[in-house]
Formats: sequence, structure tokens, C-alpha cells
Amino acid sequence: GLVHERSLDMAQWRLHRVEWNDAARFRVWRGGQAAFLPATCVRLHDAVQLLRTSEGWEALVWSEGERLRHLAPLEEGASVVFCVGKNYRSHVGEVDSAQSLKGITKGEAPEDPIIFTKSSRCVIGPEDAIPYPHSATEQLDYEGELVVVIGKEGKDIQLERAWDHVFGFTVANDVTARDAQRRHQQWHVGKSMDGFCPMGPDIVPKQFVMSDHGVLDFDIVTKVNGELRQRGNAKEMIFAVPEILAAISKGFTLQAGDVVLTGTPAGVGAGMKPPCFLKPGDVVEITIDGVGSIKNQVA
Repeated sequence: GLVHERSLDMAQWRLHRVEWNDAARFRVWRGGQAAFLPATCVRLHDAVQLLRTSEGWEALVWSEGERLRHLAPLEEGASVVFCVGKNYRSHVGEVDSAQSLKGITKGEAPEDPIIFTKSSRCVIGPEDAIPYPHSATEQLDYEGELVVVIGKEGKDIQLERAWDHVFGFTVANDVTARDAQRRHQQWHVGKSMDGFCPMGPDIVPKQFVMSDHGVLDFDIVTKVNGELRQRGNAKEMIFAVPEILAAISKGFTLQAGDVVLTGTPAGVGAGMKPPCFLKPGDVVEITIDGVGSIKNQVA
């Protein structure tokens, strides 16, 4: 049967994907103890579905948790990586994407969520190197973002039921080639180059980090080579998570294992005066309170 989420609050746990015997395996971590999900559980979709059932939990075998290399929490190709553009007022005016649509032009907050996608093939692990695509950009930039992980399939999701479809949260860097983003107008190319979505290290179930009223009070902090660049709070989102999920799921079926990057606060390199883009050797560290931290070097 389905597990009532509050019954799992006895000890905080988190889900991650690690390297084990040259293979990628999903694993639950709880207070120093760890349990691998079955080897047949190769997709994030399967992992979150399994952990919603009492049978899935009863089958777990616990042992002393060994520190292993964290991989990206979702496998290549199966999930959809949605993103929300300009979802923090502080960020709206700092990047001009050379568009004429209201909400995409400089300085105007959007009236509806700006939704785009990144290729799931550009997702890399929380400590993997970000390859600098010299042939494609001279303006490599970072965006620290809170990620929502979908836990339950849904279409035409109603605002008041939206949280029922959320499994938990993780951290991502929406790496962007600003010149390519402007040149192609549509953002997919400038945001989907190889290695452009570091993500992880853990997926933290929603019940451990959000209030009973659905308030997300997370500080999102980005540092480059130790220098503070971004500091925002998820409370500052223009469109809250329920509004985002309602918008994406209109006529579209969200599936367990899909992820949504919810936008970035002010402080990206393109918004600095003068602009300060990433270069090989730079280290980008993104930390979100209670959720985790990723640290990636540009190679």
C-alpha cells in the first residue's frame, strides 16, 4: 500500500544515486545507515514510485553507510528537465535576453511562468567538471536553483493538490551560454550543452524541509572561487511551486522522476558591471539550506 508521508518522519532520510561496483545505484541514507534500492530500479521514476509504498520500504536491507561517489540523481534521457525563467524579481532586470515579449524583456516581471526545458543529457553529478564549450560560447554563466522532484504522475494539476505530486527537492546549476541564449532566442541551445546541469547530491523528501503550509524558506547561495555571487530565498519566487506545476501540467502529463528547476535569484555573471563570466578553472559552489550543496569546477 501507499505510505503516508508523515509516517516516515521518524528519522530523516534522503535519496541519492551513487557509483557502486562500476554501476549507478539508487540508495536511501538515514542517520549513517544506508540501503540500496533493487538493481532493477534504474530510473528516478522507479525509485520515487517504490519509496511511496510500504512494500518498497519493507524490502530495504540496511547496513552501515559507506561514503560513495555521488552521481546525478536522475539518469540520462528518461526524465524531463523543466525550468522556470525569471522567477525572482531581483533577477528579472539583470539579464536582457533580447526578446520583445513582455516578461522576457528587461525589467518586467512575467504575467505567466516562463517555462523552458534543458536536455536531461546535460545533467551531471554534484562534483563533476563542467566542460567549457569553447566553440560555442564566450559567455559561460551560472544560475543556482532549487529543484522540485516530481513523485506522482499528474495532468491538469489543481493548485490545492499540487504538493501531493512533489517528492522532494535537490540543488542544480542552470549553466548557461549567454551569447548562445541570445543568438537563438529560444533558450534550449544555450542551456543544454554537455555538462550544463550539475545536480545533487541528495533528493530530500519534502516533509523534512517545508512547513505544513507549503512555505519554502530556503536560502540559495552561489559562490564562485569562494566569492559570494548570489544570495536569495525561495520565498521570493514570483510563481510558487503550486503555480508552476499547475502551469506545466495544463494538457501535459508530469511523471514521477521529472524535475523542475524553479528559477534563480539575482547575482548571475551577466548581471554584474562589468559582466563576469566563468572561465576554465573557476569553481562554482551552490548551497541551499537543508537541501544540499554542489561544487563543480569549469574544465
